[in-house]
Amino acid sequence: MPPELLLDIIKRVEASGTSWPARRNAIACASVCRSWRGLAKEIIRTPEQCGLLTFPISLKQPGPRDAPIQCFIRRERGTSTYRLYLGLSPALSGNTTKMLLAAKKIRRTTGTEFLVSLNGNDFSRSSKNFVGKLRSNFLGTKFTMYESQLSRQSVTESNFLLHGRIHSEQVCTIAYELNFLRTRGPRRMLCIMNSIPTSAIEEGGTAPTPMEFTDCSDEHFSLLSYSNVKKSPFRFSSSCSAEPRESIHSASCPLVLKNKAPRWHEQLQCWCLNFKGRVTVASVKNFQLVAAVEPGKNIAAAEQEQEKVILQFGKIGRDIFTMDYCYPLSAFQAFVICLSSFDTKPACE
Repeated sequence: MPPELLLDIIKRVEASGTSWPARRNAIACASVCRSWRGLAKEIIRTPEQCGLLTFPISLKQPGPRDAPIQCFIRRERGTSTYRLYLGLSPALSGNTTKMLLAAKKIRRTTGTEFLVSLNGNDFSRSSKNFVGKLRSNFLGTKFTMYESQLSRQSVTESNFLLHGRIHSEQVCTIAYELNFLRTRGPRRMLCIMNSIPTSAIEEGGTAPTPMEFTDCSDEHFSLLSYSNVKKSPFRFSSSCSAEPRESIHSASCPLVLKNKAPRWHEQLQCWCLNFKGRVTVASVKNFQLVAAVEPGKNIAAAEQEQEKVILQFGKIGRDIFTMDYCYPLSAFQAFVICLSSFDTKPACE
């Protein structure tokens, strides 16, 4: 087939499938052969550019800048499993929904672990579907997100035992503030995104965008290595507030997200946030994350960043929760941050 004709075909297929399950046609084109796959990668844009999730690697790429990608999470209490779906809600999405990621909760004596996979029935660390994990401390106040760096090529049990553990990188730290006085109110949290520089949210800034899954045996593994990133300038102090320790507007400093402070509603007698109709049930798990800015920054720019919600999570049913995320977070990062809200936190409530 002439390359010009093939290019036109893939363009038409990509433009016609803007939602699932029609989006499968674009993936089918990329699965035909190596030449088709190369053209498909050139034509099909990243979620940041088109607002669509197409390939598995799209789950590790930043979301769109203008409008959030709307998803929902279904909790299965019997199996301690959490599944992330693309769509508004189970009732509104219908056949257009698609499972993106799944997580398995495992309780241990020293804390809790969430194993994240592309397959809802396969949570083995040696599997090609394994994409990362979330680990908590004993009190459930601090969580560490790890991203798997194993190649997406077939992995056998013998290879896994031969090479040891799958290599993973720490990409985020989530901290919940201790509630010593047992006062009523929403949780307070900070997310230190070690993999995303603060400059990503500034004008002209960009966030890391992996174009393929990294092989941990690759000599050029520095693509997703964050060992040179400085420690976050934010922390929870003893006075129960997040205090900056140094300027955060260095390109090498990680992005810090904090939960947007709710307002007390006198008539309803409860804490309220504007979820724009995406959350309908009051819960201590509900939150909105915005960028944390230093006090010395331009007031107008600071207020604008404080109003832009990067991730919001909330309850709409007994075991159904909505999750909306946008740039610079990826679907994987947003999902894992939301998983931290499901763990029991007696010291924070």
